Amino acid sequence: MFDSEVLLPDLWEISGAIPVTLAMALTIFVLSTLIGSLFAFVEHRKMPVLRELVVAYKVVFKGVPMVVVIFLFYYGLPPTLQYLASLVGIEFNGHRTPNWVTLVVALVACVAAFQAEVVKGALNSFDTGQADAAYSLGYRSSQMFRRILLPQTIVAAIPDLANSFMVIMKALSLGFAIEVVDIFAQSQLTAALNFYYLEAFLIAVVIYMVIAYLVTQIADRTERALRVRA
Repeated sequence: MFDSEVLLPDLWEISGAIPVTLAMALTIFVLSTLIGSLFAFVEHRKMPVLRELVVAYKVVFKGVPMVVVIFLFYYGLPPTLQYLASLVGIEFNGHRTPNWVTLVVALVACVAAFQAEVVKGALNSFDTGQADAAYSLGYRSSQMFRRILLPQTIVAAIPDLANSFMVIMKALSLGFAIEVVDIFAQSQLTAALNFYYLEAFLIAVVIYMVIAYLVTQIADRTERALRVRA
């Protein structure tokens, strides 16, 4: 039976995982967006060799399930770090790498492939006629990129980037498989203590919905503000 009396205590317990979850999500979002933007720029400029490598990277990390990538990094990252450290003469025990670091690195690798598509789409939406007009007015390539291309690309990418952030939030729940505690994992742990699973998961749903609402509002307001400036 549903017991409303456990909602407040469970909410207090589960809310404790919100700061850690948001910190990991923001880290993954920023790093994956930077890497994805670099990949998109390589494709947009059609750089030889590098473009083929980027395409191969996206095929791999878009096709392999995230949970598989997480386990590959979980078992492969520590010995790899230890080996790389030994090459430069540093004594490092890779097996002491925190699990949350492994999770962040694995999800950055996965999400960067999707962010590359987001940024690539935004770049392709740019009207090249504006670039020609800017060059005819004496703009240098750096000025055209900074004043015309970049602002419009950011505005075009904002809705999809907001969606990517929520994908990251949901992907973090896979971290429970390697003992990383986020909102979902904390709800499981809380429910395991008192056996009120329905109540705990309902609280988790509400928390995710609130975060999704806030992210949507921030994205919409940012997009409107940048459109006015652009």
